[in-house]
Amino acid sequence: MTFDEYQSYFEDILTNTAAHEIYANNPDYLNYTKLNWSRMNRWLKKFEPSEKMKNCIQQIKDPQHWIVITEPWCGDAAHSVAQLYLIVKDNPMIDFDIQLRDAEPFLIDEYLTNGGKSIPKLIIRNEVGHDKLVWGPRPAALQQLFEELKAQDQPFDVLKEALQKWYNDDKGEEIQKELTSLLAE
Repeated sequence: MTFDEYQSYFEDILTNTAAHEIYANNPDYLNYTKLNWSRMNRWLKKFEPSEKMKNCIQQIKDPQHWIVITEPWCGDAAHSVAQLYLIVKDNPMIDFDIQLRDAEPFLIDEYLTNGGKSIPKLIIRNEVGHDKLVWGPRPAALQQLFEELKAQDQPFDVLKEALQKWYNDDKGEEIQKELTSLLAE
C-alpha cells in the first residue's frame, strides 16, 4: 500500500475499531496505535531530512522499490516509517510501498531479526526486484540499547520509555546516517 493508504488504514483502526479484530479485542494494541498515530503525525510535521540525506536520495537515478514492513501498533515504526517516507517522497524513482507484517503475503518471514518478526523492516530492491539492502528494525545504536535492556530483564514499560526517549533525543539522525552509509556502498 502507499503511505497515504497506510495512513487511511491507520486512521480507520482508530475510528472504526470494531472492524479490526486484533485492535477491537486487545486494548493494549489499540492504545499503542493511538499513541503511535500521534507520534507519527508529529514526525510528519517536524522531521526534515538533512541536506546530506536529501543529496544522497537525489543521487538515485535508477528505479528502486522501497518496501517497509510494519504495523500501526509498532512503537518503533511510529518513528521510522514517517521518517523514511519523508526521506524518499520527493524522488519519483523511488516506489515507497508499505506491507503489513501480520497480513499476506507475510513478507516478514523472509526478513527475520534474530529469528523474530521485528519491525519496521526496510527492504530496498532494484528495478528487477533484487534486494540491494535491508535495514531495521531500528537504528543500530538503539538496537544495542534494546538488547542490553532485554539482557538486564528490564520490564517492558522501562524498555518502551527508554526507546521513546532515544527516538526523541536522536531526532532521526541515526537512521539518516545509516541509510546514507548503506546507500553509498
